[in-house]
Amino acid sequence: MALCNGDSKMMNKVFGGTVHKKSVREDGVFSINVDNTCSLFRGLQKEEIVLLTHGDSVDKVADGFKVVARSGNIVAGIANESKKLYGAQFHPEVGLTENGKVILKNFLYDIAGCSGTFTVQNRECECIRDIKERVGTSKVLVLLSGGVDSTVCTALLNRALNQDQVIAVHIDNGFMRKRESQSVEEALKKLGIQVKVINAAHSFYNGTTTLPISDEDRTPRKRISKTLNMTTSPEEKRKIIGDTFVKIANEVIGEMNLKPEEVFLAQGTLRPDLIESASLVASGKAELIKTHHNDTELIRKLREEGKVIEPLKDFHKDEVRILGRELGLPEELVSRHPFPGPGLAIRVICAEEPYICKDFPETNNILKIVADFSASVKKPHTLLQRVKACTTEEDQEKLMQITSLHSLNAFLLPIKTVGVQGDCRSYSYVCGISSKDEPDWESLIFLARLIPRMCHNINRVVYIFGPPVKEPPTDVTPTFLTTGVLSTLRQADFEAHNILRESGYAGKISQMPVILTPLHFDRDPLQKQPSCQRSVVIRTFITSDFMTGIPATPGNEIPVEVVLKMVTEIKKIPGISRIMYDLTSKPPGTTEWE
Repeated sequence: MALCNGDSKMMNKVFGGTVHKKSVREDGVFSINVDNTCSLFRGLQKEEIVLLTHGDSVDKVADGFKVVARSGNIVAGIANESKKLYGAQFHPEVGLTENGKVILKNFLYDIAGCSGTFTVQNRECECIRDIKERVGTSKVLVLLSGGVDSTVCTALLNRALNQDQVIAVHIDNGFMRKRESQSVEEALKKLGIQVKVINAAHSFYNGTTTLPISDEDRTPRKRISKTLNMTTSPEEKRKIIGDTFVKIANEVIGEMNLKPEEVFLAQGTLRPDLIESASLVASGKAELIKTHHNDTELIRKLREEGKVIEPLKDFHKDEVRILGRELGLPEELVSRHPFPGPGLAIRVICAEEPYICKDFPETNNILKIVADFSASVKKPHTLLQRVKACTTEEDQEKLMQITSLHSLNAFLLPIKTVGVQGDCRSYSYVCGISSKDEPDWESLIFLARLIPRMCHNINRVVYIFGPPVKEPPTDVTPTFLTTGVLSTLRQADFEAHNILRESGYAGKISQMPVILTPLHFDRDPLQKQPSCQRSVVIRTFITSDFMTGIPATPGNEIPVEVVLKMVTEIKKIPGISRIMYDLTSKPPGTTEWE
């Protein structure tokens, strides 16, 4: 009895079927046809909206199996009812699959015969029992960001242990939001959690880490990274920040005259953190998407030594919130927007030079065809055939309609951001769209779904506010984690979140990263003058599970006037060139840009 979740290919191959790589990937939300007489799909419609992320598909179905779901001509589900074996090419476990919970319920309750007796209260008791057994009479140093995860982790520790065993520390790494550390300290004191606040900005700015050197003879060697304030690599930034947190924690242990071997380090690590970091704790097969600050090599070493307490490592964000309510934490804390441990450091896209690879011109030409599709179809071109090969007739009709009504311009931006395509890390281009007309948001969201499906070297699509971009930027403003750069982003973040709060729509948005990019628009390309201007991105994100999600569509999940007010206020900040709006779902974009 098995449900091969998200990968029917493996099950099909094991039982004698074949799998082949398709020329067209399916990444994103699609409508599939299901056989609702199959036990797995009982109670569903014949058409269902699901998340697909794959590049290869079932070719020959294994003996004893039948096809129970299709995406066009592609097999999306197989079943052997007599053996109670089911394979799903899509992801029923995520919010983007509209009736995924029904599918899982059918399998767990009706097919597997499980009963729902293991509740959040059971898991809370299990966590408390595990903490008591592992810690004993030792002390635990818990690093508190003030976010949901670390606060719930601390509440669990306080319930499991004596108060004098738990040492709560908030480390201000210099990448916090405006007045964030002060509000974190006040909020935690109201909960009865005494927290020690450490200003460690200087240590973080100048922090380093050790990195492996690739060597032809495979001899393991290490090098010291650049300091954080001179690093442009997002992976290095995350590793430096994670390692510096551990170093500061060790300094605190020393200052308190505690024996390091008798102190555990506690973190609010969640399961998605471990999956995206490709940690063996979560999976031996996961692809690295991005190294989370709470899963660096130094943390992994401490974990192997049994010195790390992570009571939430098997939880997802929505489950942590339920647990927080069970522990009696106030709703304003439990439902607050997540803020990553590295803070604003991973919301600054650092760069010294533009990201322009050999595929840049061809991809730009494809984007021109897409943005002016109604005119492009009248001029036969080899790239036009590529666009048609990657799109359905329905997609092409929609493109014709959009591009005949709106004057659009689409082009690559010379920066790269982190995404996830086909369950693998994607670190590539951003597509910018500008328009002569007022933005038609539904059309822009459609384009944002279509473009990464056609161009796998694009994992993010943004709308650029303001007049049409005549000359897309081909250079970058050199950008590092300096105090001036961080101050600009901190103010932009403050303005955007203040407006969101005042609008009353903060509860409808799950998270809203505000990102600073090294892009200066509207520069005269002939004047080779150095630039100090940068552009801001507003990234609204709506999700129930924090594994997948969608952007908030202006005029639907968030009022257009609220977004425009953010744009107006952020534009007043000195050094800001343009404001952009991230239109990308996850996948192919991640929640954060780095």
